[in-house]
Amino acid sequence: MQRDERFNRADQIIKVGFWINAVLMAMKLAAGYWGRSDAVFADGIESACDFIAIGSTMVALRLGRQPYDEKHPYGHGRAESLAALLIALVISATGIWILVDAIQSIIRHDFKSPGWVAVAAAALTIGIKEWLYRYSSSTGKLLESPSLLAIAQDHRKDALTSIATLTGVVGAILGWGIMDPLAAGLTALFILHIGWETLTGACHDLMDGAVHGEYIQEIKLLAEGVVHVEHVHEIRARRSGQYIIIDLKLDMDPQMTVKQSHDVATEVKRLIFHQFANVGDVMIHINPHDEAHEDLIRL
Repeated sequence: MQRDERFNRADQIIKVGFWINAVLMAMKLAAGYWGRSDAVFADGIESACDFIAIGSTMVALRLGRQPYDEKHPYGHGRAESLAALLIALVISATGIWILVDAIQSIIRHDFKSPGWVAVAAAALTIGIKEWLYRYSSSTGKLLESPSLLAIAQDHRKDALTSIATLTGVVGAILGWGIMDPLAAGLTALFILHIGWETLTGACHDLMDGAVHGEYIQEIKLLAEGVVHVEHVHEIRARRSGQYIIIDLKLDMDPQMTVKQSHDVATEVKRLIFHQFANVGDVMIHINPHDEAHEDLIRL
């Protein structure tokens, strides 16, 4: 998949979610007001907060698709991780807000009797948001896009919120008014869990956290399968948005010429690019095989 195609697919997912979220927000605000449901109205307010997350992701993708330049020699991919970090904070803040509101409602015994229009709005939101989650998640995993995966989690958070809203509204209609804040409080805990996972993932990428071991092992085996590569002395990888940047140290015959070593290294890099579509760059260092050498590093 070419660079522009990757970002165009991500842009399409974000725009679909943006406009669907706008319609849902208007619907829930109206249903909450006319259906006398604070839970549904709050759900609509929460959807309005999502515009911050989705809008930041759209900006991040515009920045992230720019190629490397003099000021950003490793590209602009980290913009996606920054967007994921902001989304995580929005998700977490939403969870805390819902939890606090639910506790206050229970303490005040502030229970209402909503109308069926509120039920319809919550049920429709669950179906649409779960579809958006699956739609965004599948493409996000394909592209390995941090911001797109964070948006998918945000859609899943909305579906969970609406499940609590639906449960509470139905319970309130049937006479158990306390079910509304209880269900909202339980779902807030799930939302906070999603926010924590998204936050730790974004921080991991921003801190140059290691890519999972199976990925590293596959690249190591591929490099060692190239003729004249005696051994992969060291391999490291870090994420930059949708792409992975790899550092490789290859052990080769010390009698090889610079040109021969360069040709082998180029072949290793070509095979990695061919096999792994999300590798953005491979930096290769050559070591003499079976000779003692010191790795100079200050990290």
